[in-house]
Amino acid sequence: MKTTADPVRDYLAAVEREASALPPGRRQELVADLAEHIEVTRAEQPATPVGDILAGLGDPRTIAATALAEAGVQGAAPAPARRGKVHPLVPLLMLTVPYLLVILLPDVYALRVGSGIFRIVGGVLLCTSVHWRPRQKVVGVTAIGLLPVVAAVLWNETTIAPAGELPALVGNLISLTVIAVGSVWLWRSRRA
Repeated sequence: MKTTADPVRDYLAAVEREASALPPGRRQELVADLAEHIEVTRAEQPATPVGDILAGLGDPRTIAATALAEAGVQGAAPAPARRGKVHPLVPLLMLTVPYLLVILLPDVYALRVGSGIFRIVGGVLLCTSVHWRPRQKVVGVTAIGLLPVVAAVLWNETTIAPAGELPALVGNLISLTVIAVGSVWLWRSRRA
């Protein structure tokens, strides 16, 4: 979190950031109420350090979660106390690169198994990441993780797909396009 010399401004900015799912008017009202409360408390208790006043209000995440719950916003649970330890690029690479390797080297069985494991771990990292919202996680895992696998299984294990090199190439290109578009969308829609 970027800090300034004003702890009150930092505190209010944290509340506003954590309550970003609230409608703008309600979010502004929440921040204005907190600012007024801080100002009144400082006037009534000038000897009390600002840090103690802010600590008395509570954690910005808890305040935001309470406001979200009161507003009936879906998923209004307290945000995780920690930021993601895994860079957002890691799950994207774990979901995409192994698939590319399997397409390039389809006859290496160990690569297929390793690819599956890497892709599962990548999906778990994506789903547990703080960098995306739940809807983005579902779309990402579906587009990057599940659809290409389902398409490959249908293509290789059934008679639905036409035989031959050209149809297989077209199928792989379509899967790669879905993976690329899904990855770019996830990268651009991630939280900072």
